[in-house]
Amino acid sequence: MANETRKAVVLLSGGIDSATTAAIARELGFELYALTFQYGQRHNIEVDAATNIAHVLQVKNHAFQLIDLRAFGGSALTASIAVPKAQNVSEISDSIPITYVPARNTIFLAFALAYAEVTGASEIFIGVNAMDYSGYPDCRPEYIDAFDHLARLATKAGVEGSTMKIRAPLIDLSKADIIRKGVSLGLDYSLTHSCYDPSPKGLACGCCDSCLYRRKGFDEAGVPDPTKYAP
Repeated sequence: MANETRKAVVLLSGGIDSATTAAIARELGFELYALTFQYGQRHNIEVDAATNIAHVLQVKNHAFQLIDLRAFGGSALTASIAVPKAQNVSEISDSIPITYVPARNTIFLAFALAYAEVTGASEIFIGVNAMDYSGYPDCRPEYIDAFDHLARLATKAGVEGSTMKIRAPLIDLSKADIIRKGVSLGLDYSLTHSCYDPSPKGLACGCCDSCLYRRKGFDEAGVPDPTKYAP
């Protein structure tokens, strides 16, 4: 039917990128089905942020999935490994950092495929970005292209000829451009959380890779950074 509601699953982590992606999907007219993971990460502040963002964006349904990736470890986010710190972005190593969680986006997208089929969603939105990011292999355009192909092969909807599309609207944008886009959509970035290693009171450390890219993005976008940083 021409006026049938279009549905989309949005991976919502509570950070700048996923919040902006959700706002873009809503602007495009999709009814949103948010999916947030509790995967054994160092804190649940980002889950709280995702909950608040989903409420503001009026998602149709917000699903929470528990997966304990601490069983595997291998990352500073899922094991007792120190989060790397630096003074500015130029000090961040070009190698894949220890904050990379092995196969995380592949796991998340696999669950999103199942959620999409059950809800009747035709598209899955993910906020990966290949510009201002930490070098994660599952944030690259070729990865998204490969999973988009897999989505059509591995689902009932894809095999029967229905649309099953992986969308990464931020893939070619800088962090500053992402923030400008979110601001243009009326997104309140004070609701978001980026820090890998916040204080017990939830204050951002200001020195992890994610904090540094966040600060750089707001500075280059000419937008005040609403983040509360630890002294």
